[in-house]
Amino acid sequence: AGMTDAIGLMMIGSYVSFMSGNTTEFAAALVRGQYQHAAMLAAILFVFVAGNALGEIFIRLTRRNHVPLLFVTAVLIALPMALPGAIWPMLAAVLAMGMLNSGIEQVEGQAFGNTFITGALSRFGRGIGRRLMGETGGGWPLQIVPFIGMLAGATAGALAYRTMPETSLAAPAAFSLVLGIVTLVIPDRWRRSYVSPPRVRRPQPSP
Repeated sequence: AGMTDAIGLMMIGSYVSFMSGNTTEFAAALVRGQYQHAAMLAAILFVFVAGNALGEIFIRLTRRNHVPLLFVTAVLIALPMALPGAIWPMLAAVLAMGMLNSGIEQVEGQAFGNTFITGALSRFGRGIGRRLMGETGGGWPLQIVPFIGMLAGATAGALAYRTMPETSLAAPAAFSLVLGIVTLVIPDRWRRSYVSPPRVRRPQPSP
């Protein structure tokens, strides 16, 4: 996600997965009268939401198997390189980032986001505060992991765009593909710690 977001920002000037920034920029573009840019941002926001919905359906149909999701993500990230134009084809990568969010929602009972780290940094900071107040326990130290991953990915993506701007999306696409292959050999007992449990709809009591 960090790789794709950094490449998208450098390529089209807008975020691919950071929707808080896009929302703020959308409002600013409307006020400035930059309606073409605002339309692009509105499309990004819409496609991201659609990607989350599609990802939720996809992960349930595959019985919460991450391998097909990572393979589909790889294809969608690489798709803009095969399409004409530089801006609108990036919506395929936005769709991939939305779908990716449905892959993991928690790790060891801790809430995790795949394509954004604002919440993780907030939970990490609150955990530090609780620890300084004498509270112990909790998995808040794990919240720094998504930040490190996002930072490392964004750095790698920026370097990829700097060295091969025309084909830089091949880097996150290949990385997603490799992750999918690696996931095949992860023992099932390890996966259970980060696969979100299926939501069960509780029956309503009879009147």
